[in-house]
Order: sequence, then C-alpha cells, then structure tokens
Amino acid sequence: MEACKKIQLVYIFRSWGGWMIKKGLSVLTRVKEETGATRFESKNPAILSDVLGVFGCASKKQIESVCLAAKKAFLTWKKVPPPVRAGIIHNFGVLLGRNKEALSRLITREMGKPIKEARGDVQEAIDTCQFFAGEGRRLYGMTTPSELPFKELYTYRRPVGVFACITAGNFPVAVPSWYFVPALLCGNVCVWKPSEDTPLTSYYFAQLLYKSGLPKNVFNVLFGKGAGSTGEWLIQGVEKELIDKFGFTGSTAVGVRIGEVCGRNLQQPCLELGGKNPMVVMEDADLELASTSALWAGFGTAGQRCTSLGNLILHGAIRDKFLKLLLAKVAKMKIGDPMREDIVYGPMISEKFMSNFLGFLDTLIKPHHKILTKPNGRMKNLKDGLYVYPTIVDNVKPKDEIYFTETFGPIFNVMTCKNLGEAIRLANGTGYGLASAIYTQNPNYIYQWKEEISSGMTSINNSPSGAEVHLPFGGNGKSGNGSRLSGIWVLDQFTRWQAVNWDLSGKLQLAQIETTYIEPDLDYKI
Repeated sequence: MEACKKIQLVYIFRSWGGWMIKKGLSVLTRVKEETGATRFESKNPAILSDVLGVFGCASKKQIESVCLAAKKAFLTWKKVPPPVRAGIIHNFGVLLGRNKEALSRLITREMGKPIKEARGDVQEAIDTCQFFAGEGRRLYGMTTPSELPFKELYTYRRPVGVFACITAGNFPVAVPSWYFVPALLCGNVCVWKPSEDTPLTSYYFAQLLYKSGLPKNVFNVLFGKGAGSTGEWLIQGVEKELIDKFGFTGSTAVGVRIGEVCGRNLQQPCLELGGKNPMVVMEDADLELASTSALWAGFGTAGQRCTSLGNLILHGAIRDKFLKLLLAKVAKMKIGDPMREDIVYGPMISEKFMSNFLGFLDTLIKPHHKILTKPNGRMKNLKDGLYVYPTIVDNVKPKDEIYFTETFGPIFNVMTCKNLGEAIRLANGTGYGLASAIYTQNPNYIYQWKEEISSGMTSINNSPSGAEVHLPFGGNGKSGNGSRLSGIWVLDQFTRWQAVNWDLSGKLQLAQIETTYIEPDLDYKI
C-alpha cells in the first residue's frame, strides 16, 4: 500500500478492463477529466501530512452518462442466472480474504480506525459474501393453488433496476458490502458515490469486485463530495428517472432529504441513519462486564459508529460503584497510533468530524452538567493527527439538547433511573431507534425490555455496537425508514414481487365471479 501513497486518481471509473496503476502515476481510465473539475485530498487522519491521493468530483453530465450506461447493462445483467451471479459474489469474498490484511491497513491509514477493528470491517464483508453466495440458489418464489381449474399461480422476485447509493466512511468496506452484494446478487446494477473520507479504500473495494468477474457497467463508482457536489447531483438522478432505487448511510438530515425526493417519485429508499443509542445497567447486572461494554460502545472507533453509545442509563443502586469501575478503565485506556494493536481508539475520521465534535463540547455541555473525564478537547500531545480526549457527561436530563443529539465522537451521557420503566422511557425518548442494550440477570426485566424498547436492534448483556451478517440491521424513527440490511430480509430491498397468473383452460375464467363455492347445509341441527 505504500506504493499508493502519491497516486493521483481521476474521479470516475467503471467495470471495464485495462486498468493500470504504478507508483507515482495516475490511474489510467477511459474517462477524460473535465477542465476545472473540483478536487479533494484523502489524508491520513493520524498523520495529516500523509496524503493518500487526490480525487476529482464527478460532474452532472458524467453522472447522467454513467446511469444511462448502467440502465443499458441492466438489460443483460438481470438475465444472468442467479447462481452464476452468486458465483461472482463468492469470487469477491475469496479476493477480499486474500487481500484482507492489505485492505485493513489501508482502512486504518485512510480513516483512522484501529487495525483490529479494520480487520473486523473487512471480515464482515467476507462474511456477507459467504452468506449471499448461497442465496443465489435460494431466491425463492412460490406456487399457490388457484380457485379455478386449469390455472397456475406463481410469484417471482424481480430485480429493481439501477441502484444508486451513498455510503459513509466509518465502515468503508463492511457497509458497501451490505448494499452491493445483495443488490448485485438480485440482478440490479449499481452506481456508488463513496464517502469523500475513504476514496482510496473504495477504489480498491471496486477493483476487487471487478476482478471477481462483473461485466462492464454493472458496477460504477463516482468520486465526489456531498452537498453542492456529486452526492447531491446523484440524488437528483431520481427526479430525472435515471435511478430506480436509492440507498444511503449517513445523517438523519440528509436521509430526510433523500426520502422526500424518493417519495415524490414513488420510490422507497433504503435509509440507514444515525442513533443516540441507550445502554441500561440494572441493579443486578454484572458490573465488570457492563463497564467493559460501555467503554467499547462509547469509545470504539472514537465513537464514530451509528451504533455508538449515546446515553448510559444507570440504576441508582449501582450508579456510584459502576462509575468508579468505568472511570478506572478510562484512565488506563490507550489512545494513539491506530496501527498499534493495544489502543482503544485512534484519530477522528476527518477534520470535519473533529470540528463538529469540538463544537458539540462548546454548545451542548451546560453549567448543570458534570464532566467526569478531564481534560477535554483536542489532544495536544498528538497534534499531528486528529486526536481528541474521551468525554463522559454526567447529570444529563431529558430536556437537555445533548440527550437527543447524535454527537458522533468519543462522548456519551450518564443518566440515572429508579426502575426499569423509567429506564425504558429514557431509552425511547430521543426519537432515535437504532441500537440499544440492557445489562441484567432478571428474566422479567429482559422480557419487558425487549417488548417495550423501540429500537430496531437490541442486545441483552452485550454491547449495542455489533452486528452479524445473518441478522437484519436497521433502525426506526430518526434512525431510518424501517428498511433493513443484512440477512434474508435485505432481499426485499432489492427485489420486487411479481405475481403470475397462467390460465391453461383456453377460456376466460373470472375469479370470485365464476368460482364454484360449496354451501353448507344450514338446516342441519344436532
């Protein structure tokens, strides 16, 4: 990967052959760069002087060209038998496995995730490929009996068409795989605007996918930024009827905008948005386990997960003891070079995220709050990178803005409850509904919790931060529109049901009208 350090990349590429990449040279493509194209750099957030590459932003004209080419490719790709498409997904998983360490190190270098977490990021994509390789032989429809003779009824899953997607940079390999592996398996073609925070990782993600055997124009990548750039213009493609399905992982505000555009065009997007995830610790909990979980959920990936801990809700009976345990672990926590195996977290993903985080410290923390960790703000001893101190805010109330604001950084709140009912009200009160967790040994608590918690995912005696590829992933409320990724449930995002009514009688038969129903003998009495 060191050979890629000074590579300059142009802003658009497709699944055609003939790619060349050499030290110090640009990537060679068949797309000519437009004069005056906006450029952006990808920097190592741990060492800001380390520039991984320079990228340009795809224009409106290029977006339209790519979408039209994808539409044409769809006509052929959808006819490829699903088991054959699944074979390409299998190949992709094999290539990811063979390149796991190199890709993991690139993730760490480009967005600052600790190397052990980066390996998990890539492994999740490998697991996704393994799961969906089998689904290529299980895209089941149904046969069902007709109420009329000589008539057959069937259902089929049909691909949607052109799927466009914008993803975030915090999981630059796992999350794209959640979208594109099932989308391609189901016969859709894809147009991707990856995060401007991880363009080089996205480039290699695409290269591995191309080397797996995808035909030309089935998978397309557009580099660029968000508002006022490639991302915003790609969303406009829905209005122009260039896109049949849209996916987005990112902020709730942008998700609302995409939902509005898709709604006007009678499309249902797949929206995976933010969270203010609660974790409840009851009076009978294993405090050693729960405090370790809180540390991981709050500070893993520097708190830059949609599933990161937002509100830690402690039963009053164990509050002081729990906080003592937690703060002792925070004091021993190592922050620094994300290539090291022993750190808890590294830098923020980008200067934008660090600036937002520092702004939250200034605007959301009020006089009645108590900061349990000192110092706060940017770490001056690691000034060459985007490092910030961990922050735990105590005495937070439901009326406080910090209670219901997604802060996306190494910060979480502490709240106190008297009983489980109050804990559930605090957990549900933010308007978000992504992930949640409870620590307790009481089966009655567990039953009530899983019945009443409003989040799309919940954990019992485990961290709210975590996902397995064969379970549905997604949230409710401000965390999403009810769509789900992963597992067999995601197939509904990338297929449409078709009902087929095949009449072999040689005459017009009218259901309900000509059906012969047998009447009961209503005069019979016991």
